Amino acid sequence: MSDQSPDTHWLPLTLAQLDFWEEFRLHPDTPVSTVAHAIELRGPCDTGALAGAIAETIAETDVMALGLAVDPDGQPRQRIDPARAPALRRIDLCGRADGRDHAFALMQADMEARLDLLTQPIFAQWLIRLAEDHHIWLNRGHHIAVDGYGMGLIERRCAAHYAARLTGGDAGPRLGAFGDYLNEETDYRAGPRHAADGGHWAQILAHAPPPRILRKGSENYPTEALFAEHDLSPLRAALMARATALGMGWPDLLTVLCAIWVALRVTGPAAARRTDPQGRIAATLWLPYMSRMGSVSITVPALVVNILPLGVDLSPDEGLGAVLTRLSTALRKLRRHGRYRIEQIAQDYGVPSGGRFFFSPLINVLPFDAAHFTGCEMTRHVLSNGPGDGFNITIRGDGEARDLTLLTEADPALTPAAGFAALADSLPEFLRAALAADAATRPVEALPGLGR
Repeated sequence: MSDQSPDTHWLPLTLAQLDFWEEFRLHPDTPVSTVAHAIELRGPCDTGALAGAIAETIAETDVMALGLAVDPDGQPRQRIDPARAPALRRIDLCGRADGRDHAFALMQADMEARLDLLTQPIFAQWLIRLAEDHHIWLNRGHHIAVDGYGMGLIERRCAAHYAARLTGGDAGPRLGAFGDYLNEETDYRAGPRHAADGGHWAQILAHAPPPRILRKGSENYPTEALFAEHDLSPLRAALMARATALGMGWPDLLTVLCAIWVALRVTGPAAARRTDPQGRIAATLWLPYMSRMGSVSITVPALVVNILPLGVDLSPDEGLGAVLTRLSTALRKLRRHGRYRIEQIAQDYGVPSGGRFFFSPLINVLPFDAAHFTGCEMTRHVLSNGPGDGFNITIRGDGEARDLTLLTEADPALTPAAGFAALADSLPEFLRAALAADAATRPVEALPGLGR
């Protein structure tokens, strides 16, 4: 078993981190992959206890002190350097009529500022006091160090520290160590399972429409992406009923329904898709995969999330139920082999050095419970979660599918703005129809929202 510690050694970056390192080197003046959450708290709040809880969380989260350097051979290296841990910045805007607007303007300016991964702290932690009963905690990092699930771990841990300070109780188990994840990943890549997983992905891509390849550095991230947001809360009862009837988790059901809609509706340069002479459609789309279950990383804030291809093959006249069954089986296989990194899949596929897959269309269903701060009403604002390539669908809700929201985003250079709104509006229409009790027996093409 590997036993190298980033506390005492300079270690190589993981494959996932190397992609973000190359992005930084190619876009040094653009903070492309900043991740930032603003945790807004309303209600009676002990400001001192909250500040102490954030400070404890900083001290416990070793990846917040991640330092990067370049060795004499020009290779990036990483280690935990306590000097790089962020100091908690406290800002008092009490008495300002525009305090909340000013706070968000300050946070936006912070996200847009150049971030030098070699010389600056990778994380920032702010506590903004707007009134006795109104606070904002800014939790900001970079994808080279942490993914969205890791951000949630940090926030839930801080809430536990806050509750412990209020009650004098125990904050519970500590967060896991970054080095434990690095060692586990090293062991996996050296073991037999890694080779078996690679064979699976080689077979999948051999039968899929050829994915588009991007040259790193050529990305033209739009300043203003097209976006539409929809409230899916009215669909919760039908979603839970259909998921139970089909023996699926509700996130999987939404994932495969969105995949069907994407295969039938998203065309042009944002999609990898082909249609045979009989009208059968094959499409490749992309799914973020948490890649933490059964791993030490379940408690480690780090960059762990993977992105994996899902092949969709269907005929529009097929019954919805048959397509759902086939895609749910494909999802289970994806997870069995999901630890195999997309960067390695690209190398195996023959993507040249300096290139990468074009991750579009991408579907991301996030069923995670938010942190709960004792005595406060909490709203989490996702200020930035990194860029998307072409056409992206994000659905957020808690573990019980409450407060479901749908965000559809597109690059206007690839999806015409004139038709985007109608396209985005058709997805909730399709989901509503596909979750009806009798939908499984209907041909896919007969469902509203497909515009065929």
